[in-house]
Amino acid sequence: MTNQYYLDEPPASDAVTDYDRKNTKLYLRLLDAAADGADWREAATVLFGLDPDGDAEHARRVHDSHLARARWMTECGYRFLAREKSGG
Repeated sequence: MTNQYYLDEPPASDAVTDYDRKNTKLYLRLLDAAADGADWREAATVLFGLDPDGDAEHARRVHDSHLARARWMTECGYRFLAREKSGG
């Protein structure tokens, strides 16, 4: 997963962005890790290639902001995708 480009924080938007579309797999893996009770440090290491021991604040910000966006996608963002698919 670490070979994929990501920002420190996903773009803030009330609509689905190209960044969201490109990082759907990452979002799903973050949601799975959270549902499985995985430690955020492990997820930051595995999914982002970050070193939480070296810079915990940065690693936590990257992890938490992407997890929040992943959750937003499950609560709101999916509606935009459904409208796109239905042509509305």
